[in-house]
Amino acid sequence: MDYTLAALKLLCSQLNNAKETTTHQSQPAFTLSGILFQRAWLQGVLVSTPTSDPSGRFLLDDGTGVIELRLVGDFLPLSWEIGMYVMVVGAYFVRKDGLPLIKVHKIVDLSRFPDRESMWYLEVVEVFKLFYQPLFEE
Repeated sequence: MDYTLAALKLLCSQLNNAKETTTHQSQPAFTLSGILFQRAWLQGVLVSTPTSDPSGRFLLDDGTGVIELRLVGDFLPLSWEIGMYVMVVGAYFVRKDGLPLIKVHKIVDLSRFPDRESMWYLEVVEVFKLFYQPLFEE
């Protein structure tokens, strides 16, 4: 994992446009209109948890799409419930069969802050306008 690459603030629908590249170290990297990344930063509602899904997976819905989360280590014993609004940052992977995957290295329950969801959409738009859009226009 190359931590010099930023974790992009994105919506699931934007990840659909990411293209895989194998030119960056041993872990797959992706480009989104020329921006190289390996990690994504998303926020959304948990629609499945290991206790509710027989396959033991977490699913996150951000309103534009659904992505699978893989939690490891210290995050597993915590109490995760359907309907929680969470922020996740982690390595992004595309699989041939199934949903794209985030291998989570940070997850925070933001359910106590009811404005976080609307603020997230504004953050993603602002980041796009300030940082990503100028690169798209080059």
